[in-house]
Amino acid sequence: MKKYIFSFLMAASCWMVACNPKSESNMATSTGGASTVALPYVANYSTDFNNNVSDSDLLTTLNSYKAWENGDMKALRATLGDNTSSYLSDGTKFSGPADSLITTYSKFRDSLSSVNIRMDVWLKNYSVKDSMNYINVWYREIDTYKNGKVDSANYEDDNGMKNGKIIWYSQHKQVLK
Repeated sequence: MKKYIFSFLMAASCWMVACNPKSESNMATSTGGASTVALPYVANYSTDFNNNVSDSDLLTTLNSYKAWENGDMKALRATLGDNTSSYLSDGTKFSGPADSLITTYSKFRDSLSSVNIRMDVWLKNYSVKDSMNYINVWYREIDTYKNGKVDSANYEDDNGMKNGKIIWYSQHKQVLK
């Protein structure tokens, strides 16, 4: 009998929670067509994105990865704006002239004998809030160091574009074992 009472109370409490709408201040809503869905979070930045991004921004972004793979720092530099911000997965942060960033990147790239990048997917996004294009890429990179060590990981990177150049870069890494 206790089992039935417990089950009834659980069902009744679930029904009361489900039928008791949360206040608008605590819940986000997403509208799609005629329906509204209550979301458990409100986005801190923005969710107002569309994919009205030129293919030339996508090309610039993909060329930056090809330049890294080929060890061509001059070609990589050509994809960057004059000033850029970079946030790497190891916690390294940089903000300043792109030439200084290339100097830092060159030192690391010189420790590698080869880089192999396999692009998995990319998305073109336009942020209405800051009028900026973002190219998001997912890929696998296999780095072979000159000492023979091999390191591989899956990455998701966000590339912020202004005037056809990368001015902001954020990297996220999933280590492969």
